[in-house]
Amino acid sequence: TLVRSLRRRGGDGGGPPGPAPPHCHPHALLPLLLLAAALPGARPGGLYSPGDPLVLLQVDTLESSVLNSSSAWLVEFYASWCGHCVHFAPTWRALAADIQEWSPAVNLGVLDCADIANQKMCGKFGITGFPTLKFFKAFSKSPEDGIKIFHPGDSIQKLRQSIITNLEMHKETWPPACPPLEPASVEEIRGFFQTNNVTYLALIFETNDSFLGREVTLDMLQFENIAVRRVLSSEEELVKKYGVTSFPSSFLLIKNGTFSRIPVQMEARSFYTHFLRRLPGVMRGPYAPIRAPDISKVYMADLESALHYALRVEVARFSVLTGERVRALKDFVAVLAKYFPGRPFVRNFLRSVDRWLRNARESRIPYSGLELVLTGRKESPSALPALVTWVGCQGSEPHFRGYPCSLWTLFHLLTVQGGPDHSPLEVLGAMRGYVQSFFGCRECAQHFEGMAAESMDKVRSVDEAALWLWSRHNRVNARLAGTETEDPQFPKLQWPPPELCPLCHSVVNRRHVWDKAAVLRFLKAHFSPANIFLDYTEPERALVVRRSREAKEGAGEGGNGEGEEEEEGEERRPGKPEGAGVGMEAGGSERRGFLGPRKPSIVRMNPKMQELEEDIVDLDSFSELHYKSKALKAAAANKGRRLSKRDTIPLLLADDSHEAFDYAAAWERLRRRGLGSKQLIGALEEDEGDALRRNHWFRMLGVGFSRLDVSLCIILYFLSSMCLLGMYTFFRMRTRHRKGHPGFPTA
Repeated sequence: TLVRSLRRRGGDGGGPPGPAPPHCHPHALLPLLLLAAALPGARPGGLYSPGDPLVLLQVDTLESSVLNSSSAWLVEFYASWCGHCVHFAPTWRALAADIQEWSPAVNLGVLDCADIANQKMCGKFGITGFPTLKFFKAFSKSPEDGIKIFHPGDSIQKLRQSIITNLEMHKETWPPACPPLEPASVEEIRGFFQTNNVTYLALIFETNDSFLGREVTLDMLQFENIAVRRVLSSEEELVKKYGVTSFPSSFLLIKNGTFSRIPVQMEARSFYTHFLRRLPGVMRGPYAPIRAPDISKVYMADLESALHYALRVEVARFSVLTGERVRALKDFVAVLAKYFPGRPFVRNFLRSVDRWLRNARESRIPYSGLELVLTGRKESPSALPALVTWVGCQGSEPHFRGYPCSLWTLFHLLTVQGGPDHSPLEVLGAMRGYVQSFFGCRECAQHFEGMAAESMDKVRSVDEAALWLWSRHNRVNARLAGTETEDPQFPKLQWPPPELCPLCHSVVNRRHVWDKAAVLRFLKAHFSPANIFLDYTEPERALVVRRSREAKEGAGEGGNGEGEEEEEGEERRPGKPEGAGVGMEAGGSERRGFLGPRKPSIVRMNPKMQELEEDIVDLDSFSELHYKSKALKAAAANKGRRLSKRDTIPLLLADDSHEAFDYAAAWERLRRRGLGSKQLIGALEEDEGDALRRNHWFRMLGVGFSRLDVSLCIILYFLSSMCLLGMYTFFRMRTRHRKGHPGFPTA
């Protein structure tokens, strides 16, 4: 009877999904096990597969993915034996496909609580029935932060709207990648193209209870050169200006000043997104799925993800570190702190972890204490990514490449960083200890240890260390080639291939040989800091915001002021407003390959500060524009108007020094002091006062002109002066010469 009842509700796979299923409880285990086996939708080993457009979470990835993430997450906790979960799976799978373009603002995941390995984790997250849907806001700190959605609805549309509703409930922890979803104002639209580096602006006119504009905004998240804003029907000035007569309707504004109504057959979400994505010049940005990375580059995203996985996942498998593991971890972190060529705030974080480990003199270290350091609740705030992002190490399937590839890349990088004065076994020894003590694949670890015991002690120089690791990596590739672990799209060849290093390959007596001198030159060039690209890394801006937030939470809101100290290495100057002059670390370390996220995001002020001048300050929308400091003065001059939710301040001052300014940290400090936008503007102007005074004469001469323009003017002025002086000298000498002739007229 139970089977027939569920099949009438759509459980047999035919027809649209029925209403949201009730929860399965453990006492119904036996009949529902039989039911799950009988229903066609059940899949062996779980209800979802790696080919589904969602994240398959496990006990070792749930917390690292969902907690402290810069994305919002909606997770389904299910049991593969639960008939109601089987019935709901097609709806959840269809929802994941429907909103896959919303990543990285919102991610969908699943966890099978029927897996014995996951049961404790499900209990930790408070799961008592199946299916359970929990929404985690961005930067959630603990499992208790998840909000249970009791009635997700019987349609994909209602689930989609529920995500938006929960997203907007957490304005204080807005995902950095998520564009603004609030209704646009007249002021914002009037000056939009002057302050945003895009060609198109799509305005979607709708009623207040409509979700259409917000859905299209999120659908276009991964596309560049276009922005989408929703305009409410109550905005009479804009409605009248564009002649809107029905809701919803959409208009396309172009940077050249023209606009027209978007010609679609139906005023619906799919028609809007299809039209907007096909506009000339609109293309997918860096948030798009990674495709075909350049094998000639090293990606910082792989390196930082390797650090995250090694320190927070592999080491975390041991609740207590003792003996050899303590020594191996200390050596590994010491090498990272010394040689890792990362962004400065990551290097500072590694140094703080190394310092903590060196001060921990016990031979027994609980991981719970180390975890406080790795998550930034002790020492320096964490600067590592909250989840892994594989770029150069991305496989054709989730179970290919990834962490082992990134770890090899990290090892190669470290071997070429040490100079000739360093011990050749310092880096290799640290690698050997880490692999032997922590690497999860024990067979791989034993094989690496066998190679190390065989010949590592014969290495006599740093160059030999780089070549030793290169040759052993190729030996591993030869051993694994053709096995089931090999990615068919990335076969395990001998590296580097001829297309990367033609000089590395030679033929002697019809046999291939390596030119080790050429290989060494290639290794030093390929793994040099100049060849590390920042594509797909978490932007420095977002990391700074997260670091500021973690530091504040670690010190406690309204504490004794410890959370208000300056950044490391920065001094307070007398008369300098607090919160000013916070320079972005690594401001000059951006590589030519940086493709950091360019979609607008918002950093929202604490709700209790809303009685001051701003409640939402957009910090990212104009990150690509480099305004001179007069933009700040223009903002300060706008005294008569309360700052709206779209008021922005450029992230970079394009003054003569091109020095980056950390606005996010400055806002955060002023917020803790109860200051508003006027104080921030004054602080920023005071901070750049030295540069302004140094170049004051130059700025007065060059109003409206660039530095190059004024330089050319000065050069031309000098050349013209020299030309006039030469002409004057020539004619004067000619006159004197003619005066000496008898025929020259005299008075």
